[in-house]
Amino acid sequence: MSKILEELLYSESHEWVKVDGNIAIIGVSDFAQQEMGDITYVDAPAEGDSVGKGEDFGALESVKASSELYSPVSGEVVAVNEELEDKPELINEDPYGAWIIKVKMNDESELDSLLSAAAYAEVAK
Repeated sequence: MSKILEELLYSESHEWVKVDGNIAIIGVSDFAQQEMGDITYVDAPAEGDSVGKGEDFGALESVKASSELYSPVSGEVVAVNEELEDKPELINEDPYGAWIIKVKMNDESELDSLLSAAAYAEVAK
């Protein structure tokens, strides 16, 4: 069974969000990494890029498949987890510790459309 952290918000496309002030820290859920298998590559935007809510911002590649990443919020990318360039498997080892990007949010009300842990548990079956 997938681990779902209570303190995070989730999208139906299996990204998680940790809110730190007006910064959204974004990664992929334990369910998503289990479904993908061994992650071999992470494609992420560059710092300074803009992302839009619901728009793809990159992709994960695994031995099984490639999967688009969709931004749960709109804003400017203020940090990219560079460690994933050399060690994409960190997402498999600790999906909630291996964040992918940090976004300075344009509109914090976009968080209202994300799922609680309980609601996400119904999606991640």
